[in-house]
This record gives sequence, C-alpha cells and structure tokens, in this order.
Amino acid sequence: MPSSNRQLAIVTGASTGIGYELAKCCAENGFDLLVCADEPAIHEAAGAFRQLGASVDAVQADLATLEGVDKLYAAAKGRPVEALLANAGRGLGKGFLDQDFAEVRRVVDTNVTGTIYLIHKVGRDMRSRGKGSILITGSIAGFMPGTYQAVYNASKAFLDSFSFAIRHELTDTGITVSCLMPGATETEFFERADMMDTKIGTSKKDDPADVAKRGFQAMMNGEGDVVTGWQNKLQSAIANVIPSGWSAEMHRKQAEPGSASA
Repeated sequence: MPSSNRQLAIVTGASTGIGYELAKCCAENGFDLLVCADEPAIHEAAGAFRQLGASVDAVQADLATLEGVDKLYAAAKGRPVEALLANAGRGLGKGFLDQDFAEVRRVVDTNVTGTIYLIHKVGRDMRSRGKGSILITGSIAGFMPGTYQAVYNASKAFLDSFSFAIRHELTDTGITVSCLMPGATETEFFERADMMDTKIGTSKKDDPADVAKRGFQAMMNGEGDVVTGWQNKLQSAIANVIPSGWSAEMHRKQAEPGSASA
C-alpha cells in the first residue's frame, strides 16, 4: 500500500450493501482504504472507491477463517489503522435443525470468531498508539430471539454485547468503539440467507446508504451505539420490555419459510 497523508480505514464485507456504503463514506471523508470481502466483486468495488480519491487496496479473503483474517491484517503492511469498520457478516434462514451445520458454523465463524479476531489484532495496535476508532456492525436482531434465524440473531446478540463491553474496557485509551445496529436493509443479505420466501425477505427495507452514513457519523463522533430508523428504534425498545416468548413469536411471523405468501 503506497504512503499517503490520508489516514487508513479497514472495511470488511465491503463488496456490497452496508459495507460498500461504509467504504464510500470513508473515501469521501479523507480515508485511504483496505477493503475485504470473500468474493471477486471486492476488486470491482475497489475501483469505484478509487474514483472518490482514495488509495485503495482490496483483499479477497474468507474472514470465517483465522488465515483469512491474517491475510487481511498483513495487507496493511504495518501502516497504522485509524478506523476499523468490522462489517462482514453472514445470515442463514430456516429452522435450526433443517440447516446444514457447515453453514451454521460458517455464520458463527464469520460473524463472531473472525470479527473478534480482527478486532483483537487491530485493536492492540490502536492501543499501542493511543488512538483509533472501531465500528462493529451488530443488529437490532440481537435484541430478540430469532425464530427461523436462531444462529444469526444469537451471533448479533454476541456482537451487540461485545461492543458495549470493550467500549468500556477501552475508556481513556484513545480508542472509541461504536456499534451500528440496523434493522432489515435493502441488500443481498436475505437472498444469500435463502429467505426470499419470507415476509421479512420480501418487505420494504432501509436504504444501505442511509444506514452507513449514520453508522459512519456515530463512529466519527465516538458514539457508543446507533439504531437506524424510527421503526427499528421502536422495535428495539419494545423487545427490551416484552417477554422473550412474545418476541420470538413475532419474529416467527416475519421469518418463517413461506410467510411471504401468508
């Protein structure tokens, strides 16, 4: 990666959706980029980010593996990372017992293990320098039992909790940790999770550009968390006060296979 007066941001899951829009926000606001995804489309995305004036390196790597995270980390070539936007994630629909366990594990390894391994590596460097910003893409899904998305929602509950915990561990270190908690967003997520026959998969969703802008602002302002959209704010507030069984039933109505035609 060439030297630059611009600060460096790492954005994962940057080939499409919220991650793509987060990378655009970084490029438009003076950051150079190291972007990563597990698909060749990351190189096409990198070309678009360069048009915004950023120096961009793109890495195609599987962040569900420690080796993939190591590959991404090594690509920074020792350049200080000012901002880490840990956005890579994977969903999986249908009933837990009907899922392929290899796919179940891939959700956990991507959303949880790979994410916290990358944060551990980059976060230590930030601590040694006494500065840095971390944005973790959690979800309002972490507030509720995810009937027909059980593993995904549980993984997001982990990230939501983890972000709050390390934010307070890093008080007075010069590092801020922010958690972006969107609701259903208009990305390829539901298609990739095989949920296009569900009510939530076919419903109107939030604009990923709007979600990313709010998350980027929260990171730059050092905010602890941001729930995007008034409906999502209402939903998260309700989830905190109603019994978990009710919340699980509400989720079933949205995510049950075949519910799109119900």
